[in-house]
Amino acid sequence: MIKRLQKKFIRIATLAVTLVLLLLCLIVNIANYISVNSQLKQMLTMISQNQGRIPSVPSGRKPGKKPEGPFTPETPFSTRYFVLRYSDDGTLSYAQLGKIAAITEEDTDKYLKIAISHGEGFGYTSGYKYYVTHTGKNRWMAVFLDCYQQMHSVTMIAILSFTAMALCIALVYIIVVLCSRRAIEPVVKSMKQQKQFITDASHELKTPITVIATSLKVLEMETGKQKWIDKAQAQTEKLKNLVNSLVTLSRMDEEDSPLKFHHFNISDAVLETAESFQDYSLSNRHDLQLSIQPDISCHGDEYAIRQLVSILLDNAIKYAVADTKILFTLEKERKGIMIRTVNECNSIDPEDLEKLFDRFYRADKSRTAGSGFGIGLSIARSIAEGHKGSVQVSCENGHTIEFVVYLKS
Repeated sequence: MIKRLQKKFIRIATLAVTLVLLLLCLIVNIANYISVNSQLKQMLTMISQNQGRIPSVPSGRKPGKKPEGPFTPETPFSTRYFVLRYSDDGTLSYAQLGKIAAITEEDTDKYLKIAISHGEGFGYTSGYKYYVTHTGKNRWMAVFLDCYQQMHSVTMIAILSFTAMALCIALVYIIVVLCSRRAIEPVVKSMKQQKQFITDASHELKTPITVIATSLKVLEMETGKQKWIDKAQAQTEKLKNLVNSLVTLSRMDEEDSPLKFHHFNISDAVLETAESFQDYSLSNRHDLQLSIQPDISCHGDEYAIRQLVSILLDNAIKYAVADTKILFTLEKERKGIMIRTVNECNSIDPEDLEKLFDRFYRADKSRTAGSGFGIGLSIARSIAEGHKGSVQVSCENGHTIEFVVYLKS
């Protein structure tokens, strides 16, 4: 239990840090891309508005005034671009290639097709951002701006930021692992105190329960059978079972599992346990149908698996609707072993399903007072988890309940 709690704390802390760092990286990189893209758009718009050239001094700005946007006095000399002018039918009328070295006359057809197929507006193509505008009747202009360096910078910042994020997550994970034990120490201390209390109280209760049971037997021998003695003996037996169940739960929650693992034939163990419930099932007006795949081997605690099967069948028989059948299945699956019980039940709310595994929980509609203590399924889940497995419950239409146990073989 403590190890599971520690692992859960590590997962939650690491996941929280990962989400925060991921969100931060996304915000930074998206903002960087938007900024670069906005500057490129401003530059393309300026070139387009000035008929394919960059003015030495933008209109509306006096010489010596602080530059606005991406424009500086060096911009006309450092910016690489080319301009294509063409007609509605796609005929190239003029190619302005003086501001670019990488594009020749032979390359213009390729970029002209790109501009025509895209139509009016902004776009990207192989290291260039372009802007297509309709300049007049039967006249179009496409400005292609070299943005390789800007986009390369955006890419490098993204790579570096996500690499830094991964390193930070790894560092946080190491720190959380080293500090997790101390972080959960108050919870661990409280759990240990609770388990110690349960263990001590159970041992203290065993003696008076034994004395009461013995005294009742002696009294019955002296006075003969009486219904009051029978009731007292039944309640004493229930108290004894409750104490044993509490001790079992306490032991299952210990860091060192009490389960003793070895290889055994789970098919034989489950069949023998299930068949012992046949008469009990018939006496409660239920038809117990068994479907157990033979010769399945398992590495686990045979006694605990038998107890798990007993809990599932006892639960099904107690709470199944009268005169209905109970299906019990054991089969080998690709990932392990599956144990399943299916039976008709009284109406149960979907929100009550997972609570069935809570200790001392009873769903008002599906469980009657006086039948069990509500901790059997808690023990079943602990046994399954002790075998690196799980227990799942579902209820079709609120009337057919199914418990499925998955065990690693």
